[in-house]
Parts: sequence; C-alpha cells; structure tokens
Amino acid sequence: MTLDEKIGMVRGVGQFSSRCVGNISPPSRSFVVSGTNITIPPLCFNDGPAGIRLGGSNVTGFPPAINVAATFNRSMMYARGVAIGEEFRGKGIHVYLGPAVDIMRNPKAGRGWEGFGPDPYLGGEGAYQTIMGVQSVGVSACTKHLGPYNQEHWRYGLNVNVDDRTFRELYWWPFMKSVEANVSALMCAYNQVNGTSSCHNAALIGEEGYLRSEGFQGFVVSDWGATHDSAADNANAGLDMEQPGDYILIGGGVYAGLEAAVDLGEVTGARLNEMVTRILTPWLRLGQDQGFPETNFNAQDPDGTDALNLNVNVRTDAHTALVRQIGSASAVLLKNNRTTSTATGTTIRGLPLSKSIKTIAVVGQDAQQLNLDCGGGLNECNDGTMIIGWGSGSNNVEFTVPPIDAITDFVQDFATVSSDITSNDLTGGPAVAEGKDLAIVFANAMSGELGFYNIVDGNEGDRNDLDLWWKGGSLIEDVAAVCNNTVVVIHSVGPVPMSSWNNHPNITAIIYAGAPGEQTGPALIDVLWGAVNPSGRLPFSIDDDEASYGTSIVYGIDPFPVIDYTEGLFLDYRYMDSQDITPVYEFGYGLSYTTFSYSSLSVEASASSASFSFVLTNTGSVEGAEIPQLYLGFPSSAGEPDKVLRGFDNIFLASGEKQTVTVTVSQKEMSIWDVVSQAWVVPSGTFNVYIGASIKDIRLTGTFTI
Repeated sequence: MTLDEKIGMVRGVGQFSSRCVGNISPPSRSFVVSGTNITIPPLCFNDGPAGIRLGGSNVTGFPPAINVAATFNRSMMYARGVAIGEEFRGKGIHVYLGPAVDIMRNPKAGRGWEGFGPDPYLGGEGAYQTIMGVQSVGVSACTKHLGPYNQEHWRYGLNVNVDDRTFRELYWWPFMKSVEANVSALMCAYNQVNGTSSCHNAALIGEEGYLRSEGFQGFVVSDWGATHDSAADNANAGLDMEQPGDYILIGGGVYAGLEAAVDLGEVTGARLNEMVTRILTPWLRLGQDQGFPETNFNAQDPDGTDALNLNVNVRTDAHTALVRQIGSASAVLLKNNRTTSTATGTTIRGLPLSKSIKTIAVVGQDAQQLNLDCGGGLNECNDGTMIIGWGSGSNNVEFTVPPIDAITDFVQDFATVSSDITSNDLTGGPAVAEGKDLAIVFANAMSGELGFYNIVDGNEGDRNDLDLWWKGGSLIEDVAAVCNNTVVVIHSVGPVPMSSWNNHPNITAIIYAGAPGEQTGPALIDVLWGAVNPSGRLPFSIDDDEASYGTSIVYGIDPFPVIDYTEGLFLDYRYMDSQDITPVYEFGYGLSYTTFSYSSLSVEASASSASFSFVLTNTGSVEGAEIPQLYLGFPSSAGEPDKVLRGFDNIFLASGEKQTVTVTVSQKEMSIWDVVSQAWVVPSGTFNVYIGASIKDIRLTGTFTI
C-alpha cells in the first residue's frame, strides 16, 4: 500500500460521511495475494451491543447484556451472540460494536444496563460467550470501553484514579476474557485513567500495557471523538484506528495529522504498518474477504427511506423465539405468596396464574406500547414499556410487543381485562383494580448514554436517584391497598427501592423483569401463567439506599473531576458483606415454582485448579432450572472480599430428578494480582468454598488448603 492508502485504513471517513456508524477509506484498487484477488471494502462499524441500531428496518430488538447476565446461562449468552452476529452479517456490517463490559460501579450509572453488572466474573463469562457467538458467523466483535468507564456525567474528560490490583481484578477481568475469546478489536473510552486519556494511554493499550501483555492481537479503535493531542501521541501509545475521523466538538480529528507525523518521523513506517496489519488480520481471519455481504443500509437515514437503505430483512423466527426465551429466563421472581384451592388445587393468589381468574386489571403506563418514534434511533423517551435504555447502546424497538397486548390476547377466551395505562394515575389505576380477581401493576426506571447531552426527564444519562419513575412506587402501594391479589412487574435498568411495598400482604408476587427486549409481553406471559418456570437471578443487589453500594455518581458543576476509586475491590455484594449490610434482595437471588436441595459436596484442589462436585435435586412438584453459584473465600492474608463469585451453572431438572454437578475453578480464578511481581499468584493458606442459590443462601460449604 501507498502511504495514503495506509492512512485511509486507520482513519474514519467522518461523522456524517459514513454509511455505517463508522467506516474507513480502503484502497480503491485490488491486490493479488498468493494468487487470490483481494479487494478491501470500506469496513463497516455499527452499534450496538444489543442489536443493530440505525440499520434500517427489519432487525431484532435483543435484550441488553444486563438481562442476559440475569439468566446465568452461558448457552443463552452464546446463542444471543450468534443471533446478533447473523443479523450484523446480513446487513453487511463487519464490526459489531460490542459487547459492552463496563462494570456497574454504581447502580445509577447511565450505561450500566449495557454491560453485565457489577461482578467481574459474571461479566467475563458474558463477554466471552458473546464474542464466541458473534465471531462464529464471521463478524468481528469490539469489546468496549477500555477505561474504566463507569458514569456519564463528565465522561468526556473526567479522570479515574484506580490502583493496579483493583483494575486487574475488577475492571480488567471482562477485557481479559475478551482476549481469551480472540476478540477482533477493543474500544478505548472517553475518560482519563490515572491522568492520561484512555486512547493515548500506553499503560492501557501500548506494547507493554495491560492489553498487549495479555496477548491481544487485534486492533484498538477510539470511541467516537475520544482522541486528543497529536497524531503521534495516539499512534505511538497504541491506538490503531481513529473514529469517526473528524473533529466532533468533544474531540477527534487527530489522525488528520498522521501522514505528516509519518513524514516527519514522529511515527515510524513500521508502526503504521503494524496498525494496518492489526486491522486487516481479523478481517482475513474471519473470512470477510470471501463472500461477505455488501453493506445494504444507511445509518444517516435511520428511518429507512433513503435509496441506500435496502431494508434487508435479517429477522428470523428463531431470533424472535430466542428474545422471548431470554426475556422469560431473565425474569427474576422476587416474591411469591401462592395460595391454592383445597378443592381443585388451582391457584387462587400468587403465581403461576390460573385460568380460573376471570377479571384482570392492568395498571401503569409501563404496560403500554412505547414511543416508536423517539430520539432518532436513540430511544430517548420513557412513556411506555421499558425494554432497553437510551443512547447508542439502544436498538430498534419497532417490533416491541407490550405487556397489555400480550395479556389481552392470551386471556381473551377466559378472562376480561380492564386497564389504566396511559399514565401512572394514582386515582384511575386503583379504581380499575378495585374488586378484580387480579391486578398486575407495572412500574419502571430508565437510564442511558449522555451522548451530546441527551437528557430524559431531567436525567443526564445517569439516573438522578434510584426511584421508580412517574411515582411508580406510590402507584404500587395504592393498587395493593384495593386488590388482595396484586402482582408487581418491574422493568428497570438496575436496582430500585422496594422495601416500602414489597411486604404488603396484598402483593402476592413480584417479578423483576429488567430490560427484556422486544418480546417483553410474550416473555412475561410465559412466566405469569407458568409455561416457563422462572429461573432468573439478580445480577446485582437491590437495596433502597445508594449508600449501601459504597460508591456514588459525581454530578456537580466542576468540569472533569478526579474520581478516586478508593472502594477498591469492594463493589455491590462485596461491599455489603464487608459492612454487614443486608440488602432487600441480594446478588444471585431468585425464586422458582419448584424447590431444590443441595448435598454431598466433594472438593478436589491443587495450586493449578480446583473442582467441586455436589448433588442437586429437584424436590418440588414441577420441572425447572436451578442456578447453583460458587463463591470463593480467599485466605485472610490475601486481602480479598469475604466471598467472590467464581462459578455458576444452569441445571434443568424434572420433578424428583437429581444430578451431580461439577464446577471447576481455574488457576487464574483462584489467584490474586500481585503488584510487586506483576503476576497472578495463588495465595497460600486455606480457601473457603460456598455453594448455594445466592450470595446469602449458601447450602454447602467446604475448604481446601494450598
């Protein structure tokens, strides 16, 4: 390649000149390599982590990562990756801008729902399975955002101070698992880390930094407009590609000076060759040079009316079914006070619902269809059912099936439905619910990306507080006061306060449905009426008080603050355990329509690995899946939290069936990061092993000594 051709490979074509969210300018000529004619296309980069955004119509609105995490099911994580990859490939998108693996440091974080929650192990498993699925169909994955990047306020320049061990064991872990999965690319974040912008931070992305020392062989791409200073600063620090390529108010346009930097010797020709090689390698490795579909949409025309938008239909029945399956598998049953008729055995109150119920009230605007024409592809509204947050991590919501439609359709042959769903009317809602056999009340909370200052109901990306929106908590209380069989459904991006109403005697069941994607209504029907036995588990702890989490969002008016991560390794349940805080509902918690017993733990351990076997039995009357979780307690001298998640499984059992389950922990998973030797080290001493149904519901314990 000529110098100009190389520059075209490493620099985006401009924010409003791209057919995709991002493109490059490849050489206009073809090359013959080993007898094969190769033409490099304008590589297409597109959002987002939960499915195609700005890709025209006929795409699927998948659940975001936080709900996939709630399944605690690696097979579903992988299947979702495959399905997303198939749709990206069908649209001619070479690089999927995901998965997002930013740790939910604080429950109000605007983009916390884009990732897999506050636990690094769960996030790492989600990242690994997603990447393996996406890349199995020949689409490159791009894990983001290498930072740490954990809040929206001041994100374009705030400085995170984080120590080496905390970064390695907590924030780096999902990126490390991404490298293990041979991810094609990683995206650097907007903010500074330890005083240097992420995208020219050699400690993060340089040859001796975290990323390359882990064995990463793909390319590093900037977040859109996340570059600053000179072309040489960024290129020499390890940035391989700049997007979108021009200046967009917050930054960018740095590589406009790259050719001059090469001419002046500030960036060597060898370094530029390396940048191009790293970009081309995954393109060739995944076979995108042979038979890959041409890009067939125009991100500059999200409504799909432009001639470049061919509106290729990449939806399939299998993808729709998978979204519904994940939606039901991620629904977390928090409470179920079930009462049955002694004469017939049918459910009178609680779940699963019976067809003997004849009158149903549906209350709350979260039950109605969402705004299908909102925010130019950013979903910047919350005036209907909440299936995903807002911003670049959102997706196409045009095929959303809201709860009210699904409920009305399902019960049409055996029950009547009355509703008050146009607003959270504290008068109308209870009036509709009074005297009904069943009231289903819906409430939600939402957050998203700040972006170019995208504000929804006064929330600048990060939530202003943990509360349910639109007086949702008051609506729940008022409905429960007049209906003795009230079922609560919460759609939320993260924890919300519940202790003022969760123990109300008339609230017979609570489902935390999270952000379930486009098949929200049908997925909920499956759980409510028992076609699916709920097996979702909380991927975070739920408490009323933000102080219980040990961190805060920095708001204020001081631009670009310094945020010291003084909490270290202690986030969410780790912090709560250290402070003897009992949350309203703990990490890993979730009920089932059946019951399970754990027995017969055996431990085999060495310094290189450990395996733990036990017998799991379905002791209830119906089939269902249990999520056994393994927590490791390190030797006291290691300075680790009391318990850290280091294993889980998803085991489906018929009534009365039992199975021996084995969970294996690798050497790295029983190691700590030693800052002196700069290596993973297994600490000497006695390890405690905790196996159970949540961080607080431990059924089996054991020890081993290294």
